Amino acid sequence: MVFWNSHQLHIMTQSDDQDHNGRHEWRPYSSVYVGTPFMVSAVRFLTLLALFFSLASPARAQEPRELVVYAAASLSDAFEEIGTAFEAANRGVEVLLNFASSSDLAAQLAEGAPADVFASANTRQMTVAREAGRIAGRARIFARNRLILIVPADNPAGITSLRDLATDGVQLLLAAPDVPVRTYTDAMLERLAADPAYGEEYRAGVLANVVSEEQNVRQVSAKIALGEGDAGIVYASDVTPDIADDVVTIPIPDALNTLARYPIGIISDSAQPELAQAFVAYVRSCDGQAVLARWGFVARVGCGG
Repeated sequence: MVFWNSHQLHIMTQSDDQDHNGRHEWRPYSSVYVGTPFMVSAVRFLTLLALFFSLASPARAQEPRELVVYAAASLSDAFEEIGTAFEAANRGVEVLLNFASSSDLAAQLAEGAPADVFASANTRQMTVAREAGRIAGRARIFARNRLILIVPADNPAGITSLRDLATDGVQLLLAAPDVPVRTYTDAMLERLAADPAYGEEYRAGVLANVVSEEQNVRQVSAKIALGEGDAGIVYASDVTPDIADDVVTIPIPDALNTLARYPIGIISDSAQPELAQAFVAYVRSCDGQAVLARWGFVARVGCGG
């Protein structure tokens, strides 16, 4: 039998002895000081509260860790796929991608924009970020790319080779100066100007036909796909599935081409330095290189096919 006293819980047990009226006696079996019913309710409440916080703590620990990656516009498709794969392999991580021309990204970093990783389409813009004190350690080359010539699917100007770019009346679209693809294009034109088969007159004719200078390489490829120009110079990786049927690709011979080199570095004041290092390692791994190869980049030797 159990009954409540003000401060003591008595547990009674029936004995085999009988009193003078023939009834069994009740004798104390044990007594436990537990307090009043109100105090027990308070203890129960505190126990439940502790349980709630013990369950809530793991949830707080699983809040997403954000990794901010600044990447050249030409890396858009490949890095979106790499970012998704990295998130899947690292529970609780969210990769935030900022795509633009490498020159714009380097300028943002030089002004103090918060980020964790910078992937540039050339070493020049990586140097800009480094000289601003934003790159920690050594940037590593993780991919290469080739220049190609593209024209609209109906090819209204009848362009079949680089030589046709100097023909009067051709509407040529290039990226703006300082955008890496333009830097590589200018280097190629300098090489052609030094070649007797083309000469300085050729370079002057090509530049005279430029009707638009775009902020990044993807804008060049998009406008050619829409027929807003007769030709454009972009990277091989910029002929993505969404525009492949709208353009014709004209390869540039290796002897005349410029091979683009893509470096990647960790931001010196990254909020997630270890996670940034893991992302860079994944990009340079064979899994990351395979993704880049699928999107038209030249992967590191031994990786990506």
